[in-house]
Amino acid sequence: MAPPPSDPTPSPSDPAQPAGASGTPSADRTGPGSLTSHRYDVNLSILFTELPLLERPAAAAAAGFGAVELWWPWVETPTPEKSELDAVRRAIEDAGVWLVGLNFYAGQLPGPDRGALSIPGAESEKFRANVDVAADFAASLGCRALNALYGNRVDGVHPAEQDALALENLRIAARAADRIGATLLIEALNRPESPRCPIVSAPKAIEVVDRVNELSGLDNARFLMDLYHLSMNGEDLPAVIDRYTDRTAHVQIADNPGRGAPGTGSLPLDDLLGRLRKAGYDGWIGLEYKPGDRPSAEAFDWLPGKARAAR
Repeated sequence: MAPPPSDPTPSPSDPAQPAGASGTPSADRTGPGSLTSHRYDVNLSILFTELPLLERPAAAAAAGFGAVELWWPWVETPTPEKSELDAVRRAIEDAGVWLVGLNFYAGQLPGPDRGALSIPGAESEKFRANVDVAADFAASLGCRALNALYGNRVDGVHPAEQDALALENLRIAARAADRIGATLLIEALNRPESPRCPIVSAPKAIEVVDRVNELSGLDNARFLMDLYHLSMNGEDLPAVIDRYTDRTAHVQIADNPGRGAPGTGSLPLDDLLGRLRKAGYDGWIGLEYKPGDRPSAEAFDWLPGKARAAR
C-alpha cells in the first residue's frame, strides 16, 4: 500500500522489468478463469482520486465493488478530529462497502515518505500516536488488516538504531492489531522507486515478519505480497508465491511497467493469481494501480462485474 512514484515506468533497459513475464513456463498457465476465482477490493487512495475522499466509497460501490482499502487518509496528522474520522466512516457505511485494509500513519503518501515507524523523533512519535487511533477506526468498520510501512533510511542515523526502533514500534502495532482481532501486515516495496527503504524484497519482509512475531509472541504479523513491487525488484514471482503464500495475509496488484491496470503492461497476472489460488490463497486482492488518463470507473474493464462484489 505504497504510493505511486513520480515516474514509475522503467525503460526497456531497466533491470527491474517484470519478473515472471517471460519466465513462467507455458505449462504453468492457469487459464482465463484465474481472475474470477479471487475476491477484489479497490484502494481508494490511488483509484477514484479524481473525487473527494468522501465520495470515493460510493463510486467504488457504483463500479460494482463491495470492498475497499485505504492508506492513512490524513497525511498531515496521525490523530484527526473525531468529526473527520466519523465522516469517512459514514461514507464507507453509507456506500455499503467493507473496509478490508488500512495503513497506519506513514507520512506523506503519495509523496516522498515510505513510512514513519523507523524514523527517530517526530515521525516515530506520530506513528505511536496513531496506532490506537487507526486500530479503533479499523475495528469500527470491521477491518482486520493493518499495514505498517517501515520507512526510509535517515542520514546520520545508524541502520541498526533505526531497525531497533522499527521493531519496537512494530511490536506496539502488533499488540494494537491483536486487540481488535486484526493482522499486522509487513510490505516489501521496490528498490527503483524507494531506494532508501530497506524492505525491498520478499525475503527481507518475511525476516521482519518473523522478528515481530518473535518479539510480540502474538504470531499475528504476516506478509503483504504486492506483485507490482516485487516485479519491479526483479524477483521470481512464481517462486515467491510458492514459497511465501502460507505467510501472506493480503495481496496487491498492478501491471508493470507503468503501475496501471492489468493488461496495460506485461505481467502475467492471470497466471500469477491462478498460482496463488493453487497455493491456497483465498484472501483479498487489492487493486492498487493508477487508472491512467481515464476516469477510475473505466479502469476495471479487465475484471467481469460478477467478480467485483465482496464474497
